[in-house]
Amino acid sequence: MKHIEKGVGLLSAPRDFIRDLNGDNFSAGLVAGIFGLSAGIIHISAGTAAGLPQEFTLLWVISYLMINGLFGLFLPAYYRLPLPMANSIPGALLFAAIIPVVGLNEALGATLIAGVIALVVGLAGWMSLVMRLMPMPIVMGMVAGILLKFGTNMVMPLQNAMLPAVVMILSFFFAARYLRRVPPLVVTLLVGVGYMALSGADFSGVTFSMQFPEFIMPAFTLEAFLAYGLPLALILVGMETPAGVGLVKGMGFKDAPANAITALGGFGTMISAFFNLHSTCIAAPMTGICSGPEAGSHDKRWVAAVIVGIIFIVAAPFYGFVFSLIEAMPSYFIAIIAGLALLRVIGSAMHMTFSGKHEVGAMFSFLIAVSGVQIFGIGSSFWALVLGAGISMLVEFKDFDFTVERPLARKRLLARKAG
Repeated sequence: MKHIEKGVGLLSAPRDFIRDLNGDNFSAGLVAGIFGLSAGIIHISAGTAAGLPQEFTLLWVISYLMINGLFGLFLPAYYRLPLPMANSIPGALLFAAIIPVVGLNEALGATLIAGVIALVVGLAGWMSLVMRLMPMPIVMGMVAGILLKFGTNMVMPLQNAMLPAVVMILSFFFAARYLRRVPPLVVTLLVGVGYMALSGADFSGVTFSMQFPEFIMPAFTLEAFLAYGLPLALILVGMETPAGVGLVKGMGFKDAPANAITALGGFGTMISAFFNLHSTCIAAPMTGICSGPEAGSHDKRWVAAVIVGIIFIVAAPFYGFVFSLIEAMPSYFIAIIAGLALLRVIGSAMHMTFSGKHEVGAMFSFLIAVSGVQIFGIGSSFWALVLGAGISMLVEFKDFDFTVERPLARKRLLARKAG
């Protein structure tokens, strides 16, 4: 445990949560939570495309929200950092595709092994090496490429739903300019809901249901591990943690606990394997929302991540109802809200990508992430990091820093500076 970064602690977290709660971090947490709930649609779509039963996909999403909501309470509260937890979307697509091939129990067995690998990497402190191999401009190139689609999705409704899109987008900037005490995201949410009410949105298909995660025993095969478990481990260690840490550091939080994030994600993934869930990890898009300027004061943004965890836990048993409610909303609603929440984060990521070292590698990382290319069934986010770093090592090796800072040497250096 010596490599796990120290945090503030949990004893005073409830009191500090109440003290730091305000309109800005509440609205950011609410938007991030709604975004996380809507991500369940991706799971259901992937499960449907793979021919999986609807009952399974619903349990899958319920476990995603309940388990990651629980872990998402403790990580940001312990470190007082905006570190919301969710699951890997690329991992979800792999999971849905591999179940018909190897079987559900075997896929969950591979998930368990992937979690063990991530846990070991985090406990051993190897994430510092991974982060050195993935310099910040390359990581932020991948992040900018992935988040760019949220920006384009925000403006796409101008093509087919111009009036509500213009009303919602202008309400955000009007609130930011003239309503200083009201978070712009809250204004946009209210305006969007008001427009839907006036335009006669059909909520007749909304149904109430309640269900909890169910226990299942994993099984183990070499085929499932090679086809799914190993790629999942690489995604968790090589993509999800660097993306989340890169976002948090990009927003000015320099002490992001990469080892702890990876270890906790690995442990959460091991737990997930017993409840129809494929992974637990830091949630990059939601991290962008919770850690960005729209979440208010820098030292209070951690509250937004805790709110995400609360929303997940409360909504999990009722996701059948939540899903039917989301389906009743126009698709532009969540697209515009998420795009506005991530607007300044996308700008910061683009700036960090193209204003420093590793220019060629960062550009390739950005382009690969934007392309959405899949190689060997693994998504563009992973390959953006691997190929971006590889190309940068080939043509920009001088930009890498592989020096190891030893504690004693650091103390002597600080002593000399003090003297």
